[in-house]
Formats: sequence, structure tokens, C-alpha cells
Amino acid sequence: MLTINETVIPDGDAELGDNLLYYDYNIDHLLSLEAKGLTMEDEGYISAFRSFEGEVYENYIYEKLLRFAANEPQIKSFIIKGPHKHRTRAQSDALSVSWKGQIIYRARHKEIGEFDGLLFTDKELYFVEMTLVKSVSNLKKRLRKKRALLEVLFPRYNVKALLVLNEGATGTSDLPPYASVWLTKPYSARHILDRLSTKSSRAPMIRVESAKIAHAEELKIAAFKYYATLSWVLRSLREKNPIDVDFFRRGATQRYHDIYTKVYVGYLLVEDFKTLAPDLSWNGSNATRVVVAIEKDHSGGYFLTYFIRHASKKLDNVTISAGSSKVAKKDPFGITLTEMNHLEKVMDENFAYTLAQHAELQKLVDQLTH
Repeated sequence: MLTINETVIPDGDAELGDNLLYYDYNIDHLLSLEAKGLTMEDEGYISAFRSFEGEVYENYIYEKLLRFAANEPQIKSFIIKGPHKHRTRAQSDALSVSWKGQIIYRARHKEIGEFDGLLFTDKELYFVEMTLVKSVSNLKKRLRKKRALLEVLFPRYNVKALLVLNEGATGTSDLPPYASVWLTKPYSARHILDRLSTKSSRAPMIRVESAKIAHAEELKIAAFKYYATLSWVLRSLREKNPIDVDFFRRGATQRYHDIYTKVYVGYLLVEDFKTLAPDLSWNGSNATRVVVAIEKDHSGGYFLTYFIRHASKKLDNVTISAGSSKVAKKDPFGITLTEMNHLEKVMDENFAYTLAQHAELQKLVDQLTH
């Protein structure tokens, strides 16, 4: 376990020179709001500024971590990113650094994981989350997904999370045991925005020189076939009806569950689903079936969630509670839509649920815990 004292991430960025100015920021929207006279007293401006400030904070902490990692004996290597690395195109089915300087993992051409930082010791791999959120309670799902993905890619390492937060952040006592928290003094990015908006001259980039520097694309990772694994989990779960509970409970299955955030188990015909969700609107829908999946909730249980593809680029995620439906629109270019494309080729009539089988599945899922 990495240890830290208050001098590791000292307050202020004097030692960083003008490095923070070399990262990519999109401030056009923020500057347009300022041109309209909006200030920190306007909700729209506050939202835009906080988003920008979060980006700067991530880069600020990354710069600090680079210097910490280069001098910390426990750390054997760390991934270089941002302006410290020459721009390259992100690779598919590989860990790499995107054109915008982010450490990501892609399946085919869809991003399924992004990491603010990656640090390696002899036996441990730390993925770093730097955030200015006031509460970290909603980060659990994200942490589970990132940890599970890294466990698959780097099976010989004990994967842990390192969260770097502002003092005063709440919810840290509820984080899983594999997560550590480092706290920093309150951070303001106003000076960075002022420098960027005036396009003032900047000092040369300060490079961190270290034999520990590693490039993401050069790391050896275990093979992970995203869509093939998705199919394998689906078929294995349906070896029994409504699902194979023993397979579902396996550690490997739950690890993949965290990566995908849900496991697909079959489908219902639209006419049957309408009896479960009579309040839904189907205007203009071309859907003939509704894909059924199982997700984890935050309280240690599971719930059923449904995906309805109304058109080629129109996908709804529906949950049902107390007879009422809740609809979330999915990104028409996101990973879930490509999963739907894949499932259409995989799920034949053998994966259909009758209403009776669905009721049995619902009863079973209500009893499962994690």
C-alpha cells in the first residue's frame, strides 16, 4: 500500500511552471458566457466553470503525481500522458493514450474505460481518480468498472484505486476497502482561465525525466475480447432457466458484470413487455423485442433493466419500479448501441423469455445480493 504525507502534494503550482497551460481545454463556451456578462452568480456559468476547473484539477494533480512517482521507491513505473507524450491515435482492444492525451481502453472503436493515472508497484496497480465532486458516493459503480477492467488486463497485479479529492468531500467512509483517499487543499483554476483567455506567453514545458516512465501501448496486457466475452457470458447464463445462478455468482462472471455494468440474459417480445410497462409510449417505434439485463444497485442487490431499440440510432433504457416506468435515452453512438448490434446476431428464439419465465427471473433477482 502506498503511503503519503502532507508534503507529497504540496499546495500551489509554482514547481509546475506553465505546464498546466499545455493541456487541451475547450473554453470557447465558457468565454462566450463571460462575453454575455454571466458570472459566478449565474447557474449556467457556475456549471461551465466547475467543469473546466475539474479538468485543470485533474491535470494539476497528475503533474504532482508525476513528480511524486519519479521519486517514490515503491513505484516502479507510471503511464505518461497529456503534453508529456507525443500525440498518437488510440488503439482498439488495447490500452493506449488518445489524441487528447487521455489513458483509455477501447473495444473496437468504442471507449470503455478511461484512467486519470496509472501507477505500478511490484505487486500493485493503482488507478487514480482526481475529482472536485463534493460527494464520492456515486463513484462506486465507476470504481468497480475500472478495477474489474484492469484486473482482466493485468491479472498478476492487485488492483487498487487512489482518489485525490479536495478537503471536505463526503462519502469517503463508504468507499470499498481497495480504495485510498488523498486530500488536497481547495483548488481554484481562475488563474489558468485568465492565462488561457488572454493567450499570454508561456514558459517552455517542464519535462519529467525518469526511467520509470512507461508508454501505455508498450505494456503487455492479457487478451480481452469484449464482444466474444459478452456472448460467452450470455450463453453460459442461459444454460439454465431463468439463469444459471451458480455461474452468475462466480467471481469471474461478476468481474465481467462490473466491466459491462450489466449482464444480458435474454429478451421479451414487445407485446409481452407492454403488459409489464403499460405507461410507456411506443409512437414511431420499430421494436419487436425488449432486451433484458441484470444490473447491480448501490445497496448490495440487483435489479432488472430493459433496452428497447426503437430505430437504428434510437435506444431507450427502461427500469420499472412499483408499476411505473423510467426511461433513459442512450447515446446513439455509445457502446450500448454496439452491444445491441452484436446481440441481434447472437440472440435467437432460444433466448426469449415468456412472461412466466420473466416472473421467475424477477423473483430470483430480488433475492440475489453482492
